[in-house]
Amino acid sequence: MNTYFNPAKEQEKVVNISYVLYKLVKKDWVKLMSDKEQISQMEAKARERMKERGVEVSDIAELVFFLQKKYHPDLTMDECTLNVNRVLAKREVQNAILTGIELDVLAEQKKLSEPLQTMLEIDESLYGVDEVLAFSIVNIYGSIGFTNYGYIDKEKPGILGRLNDKSTGECHTFLDDIVGAISAAASSRLAHRARHTE
Repeated sequence: MNTYFNPAKEQEKVVNISYVLYKLVKKDWVKLMSDKEQISQMEAKARERMKERGVEVSDIAELVFFLQKKYHPDLTMDECTLNVNRVLAKREVQNAILTGIELDVLAEQKKLSEPLQTMLEIDESLYGVDEVLAFSIVNIYGSIGFTNYGYIDKEKPGILGRLNDKSTGECHTFLDDIVGAISAAASSRLAHRARHTE
């Protein structure tokens, strides 16, 4: 049987999962805040959860630098950090972070039902929901994000190598893809801004 990557089908998955993600992370306290407060508190929580799992903004900025240094010889880490911060300000990115980390933690604590528990623990190759969640981030700044994501997911430089190290006993099945997707989206944003087309 031939299987081909179908962008339209993947986009449909992203649309479907976006609603599920929204329902998963929505809390009663969100209803009590203004839009501006919701965004800032959600972003702060997402950043806090990433830090708890050992991921700093600087780690993601290094991935952006890795992806873009060849195309932008004068690129600085400050520029990379700025673009990562812009991506983290997006609500759909915060939703993905909170949802993915929650599932990783539950898997670590062995609180999921089988067969999902084992699939997440071993990062089962045929379990693609983690990538689908990452696609909701990758697509924010256009289709170039898919190229960036595919490359960095294969190479696994920097923090991605540590997140994929199964010997630690930690589960980062979702987080490694999310971090890769954030770096890919930030790289896309950087590339678009360089051409003044954002």
